[in-house]
Amino acid sequence: MVKPDPKTNQNNIKICPRCKGNGYFTVKESVELPVDKVVQCPMCNSEGEIDDPNNDIIIDSSGMHRLQ
Repeated sequence: MVKPDPKTNQNNIKICPRCKGNGYFTVKESVELPVDKVVQCPMCNSEGEIDDPNNDIIIDSSGMHRLQ
């Protein structure tokens, strides 16, 4: 088991649910012209990870789940 670094507080870092860790995602330009446009993720500032103090979301092979 890797010990978390106390300086960066690795316990609160999770993968961005919007871009799924890529830092970018694609959107359709328009309905008439189905061309994919690559956009940088504004949720994580294109880093792929976000710092969440309420880290209660688990991402696994069956999707995203929130702990209750």
